[in-house]
Amino acid sequence: MSETIRKDNVFQNRNFRLVFFGALVSELGAILYSFAVSFYILDISRNNAFLQGLYLALCSIAMLVMTPAGGVLGDCMSKARIMYICDYLKGGMILLATVLMRLFPEPSGQLLILFILGITGNMVSGIFNPAAGALFPHIVREDQLQQANSYFTMKNALENIFGIILAGVLYAAMPVHALFVLVGLCYIASGISEMLIRYEFHPSADRLTLKLAVSDMAEGINYLRTKKAILTLLIATLFINFFFTPVTGNFLPFFVKTDLSGAQYYLLDNILTPEQWSSVFYACFGVSSLMGAAFLSGRPQSDKCGRKVSLLLCAVAAVMVCLTGCYFFFVDSGIQISYFLVVFSLGFFAIGILISNTNIPINTAIMRIVDRDKLSKVSSIISIGSQGMTPIASVLAGIILKAFGSTALLVFCTMGFAVTAAALLFSPQIKEL
Repeated sequence: MSETIRKDNVFQNRNFRLVFFGALVSELGAILYSFAVSFYILDISRNNAFLQGLYLALCSIAMLVMTPAGGVLGDCMSKARIMYICDYLKGGMILLATVLMRLFPEPSGQLLILFILGITGNMVSGIFNPAAGALFPHIVREDQLQQANSYFTMKNALENIFGIILAGVLYAAMPVHALFVLVGLCYIASGISEMLIRYEFHPSADRLTLKLAVSDMAEGINYLRTKKAILTLLIATLFINFFFTPVTGNFLPFFVKTDLSGAQYYLLDNILTPEQWSSVFYACFGVSSLMGAAFLSGRPQSDKCGRKVSLLLCAVAAVMVCLTGCYFFFVDSGIQISYFLVVFSLGFFAIGILISNTNIPINTAIMRIVDRDKLSKVSSIISIGSQGMTPIASVLAGIILKAFGSTALLVFCTMGFAVTAAALLFSPQIKEL
């Protein structure tokens, strides 16, 4: 046996450590960038919710368009090589865009640069994500997959705790251009780490062509049709993301820039800026996700997780119902916005625990069920399927916010999420997962 096979803890695996710390740095940069650009677009566009929704939609479309190519490349090229090339590209593009933003300081010029950067950066992410998502089975044992996924969820949770707090502090303390430079350097540092990953890779004997790429994707779709449980979950996830994404992507920045910034008084207003309250929400989510992932990291992998996942998603729907009612009662009715800040923090805390206990078993089950030589293609199809309607959701959410306000958006998202979770609970196929 090789040295990697004899190890009991996945962190003793050198390749896993390189992937882990590379992702830690690049995803910290992504958090800083996403936080900054969401508020910066609202700042320079005078709280134009539709424009922010359009930005999110175009970024999502760009990623979805390139994801099939990423899935094909991930199965016929070295996944580690794809990852570090993509990180170098994203780091270089962000640094170049920062220079251009200094040269063109007008709001219209800044918006154009941010839109171009968002679109091109997400195209690169569409290539990166399938390769990164399919790497674990090549570098860790099958019985370590849940542990590896749990550690990554813990990493994401820590980043949501400290990264978002850091983002709120840095956004208030330094020029946005300097923050973008820091983000670009994070991606470059991640690329350096990923260059050191070594695993056994057998390149495809066939020359990569458009015809081969289309054939590979068709093969992945046909293969996925034989996995009824995964296909059912994919369809459900399509609608779950459609209804949940606007809550974090559209509602939260809009709430901070309008309701919270416009309030005469809010909880801890002498300590926290409105943007830093956004950090508090994500920190609550991160702490609870960390707790959930830490619990699962020491648990044995379950053979079946479908029923449990369905129940957890119904619990998320129940939390969303509570948050929607509290927003209407405390904010829209003008009673006291401070009460809503407390309730929303607790709600995000509960959702963090539920989501981590949902995502880790799902990712582990997919990695166990899908053949390794098809995992990148299937991962790209799952990514497209699960995120396929989020561009529409972002634009629609912007329209609803601009025309009807936050309560209408929360009601729309909550009702849709609840119906989807209930349908999944009663699906016979999901019990097979």
